Amino acid sequence: MGYRIGATAGMTMTKWQRAFNACNLIFLSGLGFSMILPLVHIVAQSFSSNKAIATGKVSFWPVEFTIANYSVILGDSSIWRAFLISTIITAVGTLINLVATSTLAYPLSRTEFVLRKPILVMILITLVFSAPLIPNFLVIKSLGMLDTLWALMIPMAISAYTLFVMRSFFMHLPVELIDAARIDGCGEARIIWHIVMKMSKPLLATMTIIFSVGHWNRYAEAIYYLNDRKLMPLQVRLREIIVADVYETDPLSAIYVQLSPEGIKMAVIVVATVPIVFVYPFLQKYFVKGLLIGSIKS
Repeated sequence: MGYRIGATAGMTMTKWQRAFNACNLIFLSGLGFSMILPLVHIVAQSFSSNKAIATGKVSFWPVEFTIANYSVILGDSSIWRAFLISTIITAVGTLINLVATSTLAYPLSRTEFVLRKPILVMILITLVFSAPLIPNFLVIKSLGMLDTLWALMIPMAISAYTLFVMRSFFMHLPVELIDAARIDGCGEARIIWHIVMKMSKPLLATMTIIFSVGHWNRYAEAIYYLNDRKLMPLQVRLREIIVADVYETDPLSAIYVQLSPEGIKMAVIVVATVPIVFVYPFLQKYFVKGLLIGSIKS
């Protein structure tokens, strides 16, 4: 009798768990779907004609399909120049972030490093109290980085948050493996490059996505530190098109009936978003592992 009651209770609990999981699945699927719909709407508008957009016929599928909006965008040399600038900032800036952050996080994770505590306190202060804009501007000016792309990469080389994440990961690497490498005659640089970095692929993939998205979306710093129009990244150019309506269509043009200011804006958003979205699939398996950093400790 007792066995049957226990079995019934177990079956009842399993049913509740299944119902809870089903509700979770429905809720999260609906939430994810609601986040995707605006993106689908943007893509649909970018491929729709002026008349269809003006009359509000476009929802989640292109109406009167046209590529005129993309023809205008991809034919604009300033867009390509801004795209190249953003690509350079993202690639070089991410590399600088990874090298600078990892080379500082590793010694701070080692107990034999006697200065780790005062350095960590100083880094923690920068996390709590950030420097205002004017001191930052004066420092960058004094370093001669105004109107250079270095102003968008060097000051952001190390982030306190990502530094603490990397330090936490390095602290839980097998100490025995590092000690064995030292006994075999490996120097610290070789240990970092051949052992620590190879065991940190999930961490590096996660940090690469975080740093890449940050650099690709770089906007405010470009406004503050750059005056040369030729050095403006894609996000600044995107803002000009969306907010300032810098594209003026010619009524005598053959494609004017297909061209829409809103359609051009949507096309620019797609062009600016697609490259960074393509980075994720290549790092997905490492990124999923990286999400578990710090959750499982030996």
